[in-house]
Amino acid sequence: MIRLVGVSKSYDKVNNVVENLDLEIKTGELVVLVGESGCGKTTTMKMINRLIEPTKGEIFIDENNILDMDKNELRRNIGYVIQNVGLFPHLSIAKNIAVVPSLCKMEKGLIDKKVMELLNMIELPPEEYANRFPRELSGGQQQRIGVARALANDPDVILMDEPFSALDPITREQLQNELLKLQATLNKTIVFVTHDIDEAIKLGDRIAVMADGNIIQYDTPEEILKNPINKFVEAFVGTDRLWKTPEMLKAQDILSKYMAVIGSDRSVAHAIELFKKHDTDVLVVVDNALPKDKNFVGIVGIDRLKGVVDHDTKMKDIMKVDITKFNAEMSLVEVLKIRKEKNISVSPVFDEDDRLLGIITSRSILNVLTGIIPESEAY
Repeated sequence: MIRLVGVSKSYDKVNNVVENLDLEIKTGELVVLVGESGCGKTTTMKMINRLIEPTKGEIFIDENNILDMDKNELRRNIGYVIQNVGLFPHLSIAKNIAVVPSLCKMEKGLIDKKVMELLNMIELPPEEYANRFPRELSGGQQQRIGVARALANDPDVILMDEPFSALDPITREQLQNELLKLQATLNKTIVFVTHDIDEAIKLGDRIAVMADGNIIQYDTPEEILKNPINKFVEAFVGTDRLWKTPEMLKAQDILSKYMAVIGSDRSVAHAIELFKKHDTDVLVVVDNALPKDKNFVGIVGIDRLKGVVDHDTKMKDIMKVDITKFNAEMSLVEVLKIRKEKNISVSPVFDEDDRLLGIITSRSILNVLTGIIPESEAY
């Protein structure tokens, strides 16, 4: 849908604000450009509607080179939402929303209908708000009108330049949620600029982390949180950020692949040795007569040894086999909910082919949180 190829911007012909940038945004994606002040994110966005002309490179929308298009025509087909809204103070709310359709010579009846639809969509009833003026609205309400105005000509592309950054935290969160609801319904291609990584993670289908006019990493929020490409991205995102978004964590992210393993025919005496050796309170029991990728048969916790007098007793005679299994793709939120409801201390995690990937314990969750990988034998 939108493609930037080798795009640079320089104001002094020496230092580039944006440096040889390549970026592709798919139709219907909400892509967030995020970075510190001066990184080039706003400049990049403004080149898409030619508010800033690129020094070098090409920009395409639906394979049409925007440099071959009339600027005014281009901008009328791209919605634009800015931080300070930019409503015309002398015009009513209805007339503010109608500005672009009026410039495009849309019939008045259609314009009035569109304005009413948009006001209802952003939950500002037209009978109450259409004839008000911007000064009569709160900051959050004005920003809603800014979004409605950007949608008025039904553009395929919407550019949003830190639209919520001047709002209080509660209003900001409300508008973020409303934007996500609108996007789920309208499926527009949105380029959203922010310096707030939390906002980027919440809103973006993909995030471009920028620094010094370059895109350092361009990926899904989940991938950027779990696998930052370098120390800069890791520091910008924050090492504990992933735990602030538990819905992005899955069972496979919090399991331990390092398990103390014991054969089902081994004795309690051997189990005691393994508990001590690996400083663990759970052993994974396997049947060595089965293929290794399918030989998981149960779990023995250290508590299962209580009352066992005969140290020659086999694991298969005391192991726990009635175990709740977890799929690798299950969300952390669901994992924790089930563990709490069923009072589970050990949770084996399997892939779609029913192969054991690891186990989740309270210790493994803590280890992932603190970045510790326990030293133990890999299964």
